[in-house]
Order: sequence, then structure tokens, then C-alpha cells
Amino acid sequence: MNARLRIGIVGCGAIGTSLARAVQEEFVKKAVLSALYDIDTQKCAQLSAKIAGSVAAQNLIQLVEKSDLVIEAASAKVSYQVAREALGLGKDVMIMSVGGLVDKLEDLRSMAEKNSARVYIPSGAICGIDGLKAASLGGLKEVTLTTTKHPKSFKGVEYVAKKGIDLEATKEDVVLFSGSAEDAVKNFPQNINVAAVLSLAGLGAKKTVVRIVASLSASRNVHEVKIEGDAGSISTRTENVLHPDNPKTSYLAVLSAKAALAQILEPVRIGT
Repeated sequence: MNARLRIGIVGCGAIGTSLARAVQEEFVKKAVLSALYDIDTQKCAQLSAKIAGSVAAQNLIQLVEKSDLVIEAASAKVSYQVAREALGLGKDVMIMSVGGLVDKLEDLRSMAEKNSARVYIPSGAICGIDGLKAASLGGLKEVTLTTTKHPKSFKGVEYVAKKGIDLEATKEDVVLFSGSAEDAVKNFPQNINVAAVLSLAGLGAKKTVVRIVASLSASRNVHEVKIEGDAGSISTRTENVLHPDNPKTSYLAVLSAKAALAQILEPVRIGT
């Protein structure tokens, strides 16, 4: 019988907690939660005691050493560091905060090849990545993302404040941003991981076009993708229910990570 895959999770917030529970309950036959780490040591200790016994790591390196697969569920500010630490020790890594990897993919690819490791990037809160990956092999002409969210989703975003946009006074739909995915990720790091995923799978961050809209009528986070290429036209619309424990995160993003993990553990893979 093959040994269970040892999984370490960086970040003990809503996403990290959901994935830790999934490893313990849904994937227990093929995986084991080997370690947890969070810069907030109290949060890490509480989660460890609550669902996993004593698996709280003292630091990131200790977590990586105890794991076969490291899952980053912290933030875009540290996702690249987590990936480098894992790959440097020849460990596979799954990145949730994709915004931190937009201009770092080639570096990670080189490290992964050098150390015989893999980088997994789930589709997240968006549909159509499978079609985009396939279409890119035939030639892409245009990839556009329009993200629409309720104004409260952009509360505290520095870019919006600098533009002098009063979200509380907004009565009509307001286009907060229109430009490249590269700039969207920089200015909306907590809101636009989908733009990063779309960029990495398609034309790149400089050529992928992003529009971000604040709308009072948006009861869900909506992501509309339009793809034009030699293989034809692709359009998708994803209306996301918010994660019950974290309104800044779409529930589908967590399910996407679980689906990616299931694909790693299963011998049969479906889809591109």
C-alpha cells in the first residue's frame, strides 16, 4: 500500500481551514495533514488543536520539511516565497494566492524542473481555464475579463481611494478599473486572483484585458470571460457565492483547490 501524501498548509484562515478539514475528512485515505503554519501563531495553534492534533509548525521551513505537498492559502504577499521555499527543497506546491506569481512563473518553472517538483495553480473562482489552455495552443487573439462586485467588496482598496471614488455614495454601476491584468493585480491584490490565473493560462498579464465594476445590484461576485482565437470564440459567466466564513473569498475558489487536490491524488484525470 502506498504511503499517504503528506500535506502542509500555509495560512490558517477560512481557506486554509476548509482545506485542512478536507484533507482530514474527504481525502483521509490517500493524504494526511502533516503540518500547519501561520504568521499568527495563536490562530495556527487553535486550528491545529481543533481539527488535527499537534501539527502546528514553528516556521515555514519546518512545515516544508514535513510535507510532500505544500498548499499556500495565506496571501499574495507571501505566495512566491512559499513556492520558492517548497521548490527549493524539492517539494510540490499548490498556490491559491495567484496574484503573487504573475511575473514569477518562469522562475518557478525553472526551480521546479531543477528540483523535480511541481507547481499546481487551481482555476479558482472562474470557469473556462480548460478551454483557454486548449485554445492557446491554436493561437489566441484576445482575452478579456469583466469582474463585477458589490461596492463593499472594494472597501479599503487604496487604488479606489486615490481615484476619489466614494463607494458609499455610488448609485449606479461604476467602472473602477480598465486596463491590463498586470495593473489589475497590482491595484486590486485581494480582489482579482482570477485575472492572474487567466493571464498565466493565456496571453500573459500585459495582454489580458481586465475591467472591474462596482455595482449595487451585484449580490454575487461575477466574472465574465471572453476569448477569441483561431479555434473560435469562448464566453463564460461565473456567479460566485461567497465563502460562508470569509466574504472576501468565493466558495468556488475553495472547491477548485479541493478539485485540484483530488486530481493529484486520483489515477484518472478528467479535463484539460
